Amino acid sequence: MSPSLTHTLITAALLAVGALPALAQSASISVPVPTPAGTGPAPSVSAFDRFANQAKKPVDWFSWGADFRIRNEYGDNFITLSDADPLHEQDVLRMRSRIWGSIVPAKDLSLNVRLSNEAREWFRPSFAGQYRGEEGMEWRYGIVDNLNVKWANAFGLPMTITGGRQDIMLGDTWNWWLMTDGTPGDGSWTFFFDAVRVTYDAADIKTKLDVIYLYQNALPDEWIPTIDRSGNFNPPYTATEQTEQGVVVYLSNKSIENMQIDPYFIYKRDNRETGLSNGDDAEIYTVGAKITGTPADHWQYSIEGAYQFGEKTDPTLKYSPVTLDSSGSSYTPERDIDAFGANARLTYLCKDTLNNQLHVVYEYLSGDDPDTGDDEMFDILWGRWPRMSELYLYSYIYETGGKVAQWNNLHRIGCGWTMVPMKGMHLGFYYNALFAPQEVPTRALRPALFSRDGDFRGHYLQAVLKHQFNKHIAGHVWGECIWEGDYYAQRELMTFLRAELLFTF
Repeated sequence: MSPSLTHTLITAALLAVGALPALAQSASISVPVPTPAGTGPAPSVSAFDRFANQAKKPVDWFSWGADFRIRNEYGDNFITLSDADPLHEQDVLRMRSRIWGSIVPAKDLSLNVRLSNEAREWFRPSFAGQYRGEEGMEWRYGIVDNLNVKWANAFGLPMTITGGRQDIMLGDTWNWWLMTDGTPGDGSWTFFFDAVRVTYDAADIKTKLDVIYLYQNALPDEWIPTIDRSGNFNPPYTATEQTEQGVVVYLSNKSIENMQIDPYFIYKRDNRETGLSNGDDAEIYTVGAKITGTPADHWQYSIEGAYQFGEKTDPTLKYSPVTLDSSGSSYTPERDIDAFGANARLTYLCKDTLNNQLHVVYEYLSGDDPDTGDDEMFDILWGRWPRMSELYLYSYIYETGGKVAQWNNLHRIGCGWTMVPMKGMHLGFYYNALFAPQEVPTRALRPALFSRDGDFRGHYLQAVLKHQFNKHIAGHVWGECIWEGDYYAQRELMTFLRAELLFTF
């Protein structure tokens, strides 16, 4: 399919989005809700909402819900970094459907389950390994992406225990840094952890403690069978590149007025999986802390930093002092980790009728120095999600051993402006100047794509328009582009455009 037809599809989707509010308004019938005298009129509830609320919770001990997300994503050069590659242009329609339920057999106890599937229609030959070079419908597979038991007030204490497959995000909302996505191999389709999480809330001292143990399998069907085809491909579909274990201790304290301090410790063990060529063997220890606060009216800040040590053996390593075995042959060594990262944000809230907000950001993720025997690459752990960019996470595939969103060797300074032009709508514009602390990407799968003699990654622009039409329908248009700098050999323009609709029941 040509780019012009792609843009036609996107335009059609946007026209449909624009028509939805009117359709929803004409289809809904307002039902007045009685309120006590003196409290003023209550908001009306549509007949559909009334039906949905009753249908989703037919009895006190059971509730359920569902959603359907459709995305048209178009991008150029954002994976290949060059238009010389026949797969430089990508155009795909992603259709994710989910259904979930919760059973409450006793007070403070719940059983939670969610099923998820994402089919993809490729309008251009696909870059994905399991469907590489193909066009048409890629059905993929269905997966149980949540299955857990949650016990609140455990043992009569202010403690919650959640065991099983669950979603875990630690840190600032939508800026989760190291703990967000346990399944980066499938993109934003799922992001679960197989884990036991214990949360203790000591409200009297304004302190919350999370202790988490997790075990992530590389293949999506190793513990719970998937529906249909996850294991029938070579290479297989993967949730991540290696089997991963972890222990997280995360403390949050709000005893200082207008400030929250979050120190943490994270241990991550990687074990390479047979048949997967780019998995690591590693033991990574991360010690870090985050401080957030509101020092004055209109101002907010967040500062986070972490240091990493341990050992790692990475088979995709290309540039490092050569280590020889007893026979004189070179091999990939186990190297000591010595890495650090920082992430900061300062926001000014205008507190006006349009909710204008301005912010500046700074982030540093150390890169691997090819001239030392240590590994200085900061490992983003379970933070491999599109936190700063939907486009740029794909550019790391050929730079970092075939791993998507393996953020590292990054130095960025940026700013942004967001506003609410009307009820339910969010508009944002963002700019980042991107640099590389190390000129040589030591794990590059295609070294010719990088100049190895420059440290400017490029100028990055992003614009996002979101709208929540009602509680059941939301949509957005998302655009990004990067003008490549001298860190790259080709100096191409990377582009990304997405239109999305989300229906929730």
